[in-house]
Amino acid sequence: MERKENLIVGGAEIDYQRRHTVMKIGFLFNHDQVHQVAHALPTALAMRAHYPEAEVVIAATNDALQAEIHRLAARLGQQVKVVRLSLTKGSTKLFARLFDKALPITKLGIYRDNLDFFRGLDALVVAEKTSLQLKSRYGLDDLRIIHTRHGAGDRAIGFNPESAKFDHVLCSGRKVRDRLIRDAGLEADRLSTIGYPKFDLIPKQPKSLPFQANGNPTVLYNPHPSPHLSSWFKHGRKVLEWFADNPQYNLIFAPHVMLFHRQFVVTIDKLRIDRPGRLSKKILNAPNIHIDLGSSACTDMTYTAAADIYLGDVSSQVYEFLYEPRPCIFLDAHRTDYRGDANYAHWQAGDVIDCPSLLEQALDEATERHRFYGKVQRDLFEQSFALNGEPSSKRAARAIWGVMGGSEPIELFPGTERPTLAPAKTGMVVAA
Repeated sequence: MERKENLIVGGAEIDYQRRHTVMKIGFLFNHDQVHQVAHALPTALAMRAHYPEAEVVIAATNDALQAEIHRLAARLGQQVKVVRLSLTKGSTKLFARLFDKALPITKLGIYRDNLDFFRGLDALVVAEKTSLQLKSRYGLDDLRIIHTRHGAGDRAIGFNPESAKFDHVLCSGRKVRDRLIRDAGLEADRLSTIGYPKFDLIPKQPKSLPFQANGNPTVLYNPHPSPHLSSWFKHGRKVLEWFADNPQYNLIFAPHVMLFHRQFVVTIDKLRIDRPGRLSKKILNAPNIHIDLGSSACTDMTYTAAADIYLGDVSSQVYEFLYEPRPCIFLDAHRTDYRGDANYAHWQAGDVIDCPSLLEQALDEATERHRFYGKVQRDLFEQSFALNGEPSSKRAARAIWGVMGGSEPIELFPGTERPTLAPAKTGMVVAA
């Protein structure tokens, strides 16, 4: 199909022919857990709704991801078709059977075994970084890979040089944008500040958990899996035992979904390995403790909305908790020199303690001391999320459309440079 359009370029009207072929944009969900779905799916649904010129392909690599896509789409009143990608080569399947329990063989092998699928896309939108091997290892240089990121946390790994290898990056707010430019070396014209599409999924009425009927304050303990950063491996069990012995507090124990996913936790930013271990019967049977090691409620803000107090270390979920400012306590298990360190900026949002013996006092004083932290929390939130009343997913969809050469102007957000508008692979032909 061909159509003629008039564009204003540099003050002059230019007539040109645009040979219009449907632009194919893939959204890939490729992980062992479902926590990344909420960060990118709302944008995929917004693209379907607002840009019918684009063919939006939503792809998943396992049953859990596919189910989560359908669940969250239904929350937004939509139904979607999901393309299933799987391992197809015998050698990849063999390695996956042998090593998947310890290493992400399937996650990495998906790319090699489905190159024809990826070659058929004009753009691939992802929340993680392993997809970059499509360019670095498999030579798909014409495929534009757009990074949505997953979270607005402060950890250095979120701003490493890998981020600069994407064709475009969508970021949540000024803090993330500035660090991507400064720390990752990403050019400003390859960034769009679009807010936080995950917030488009927040239910109007937060869920109340059955054990909260006792009216006691509810604490969310949300440790990170990285052994060199997490509070779990040194202090976690003592924290749980304290709550089991102090039923005047309810506890939601909902760690990062990767903490208990495998028998061993391996981190790549600083090579470390450790065992998460098991929970004792005392903890499992405590009536005031709700344990969730990996359901979708761990990732869709159910628990950050339900809790009165946040207890954690370095998880980016603290920023989702700050959607509504409330008391925070941070547990430092590594004698961290955190003051003035951008990787621990969120520790300004509450008291920092270095051992579970200080937990009782910190909890007893949390509500009163929150008056010192309320403004700091609001400032941290505003630096992390550039929200403007318009759904973030719609802003993200508009940014992607502009990056792909769409004719609709890109709205500029505070501190955001205009993306480079180059034609997609389907092409734009200027009339002679």
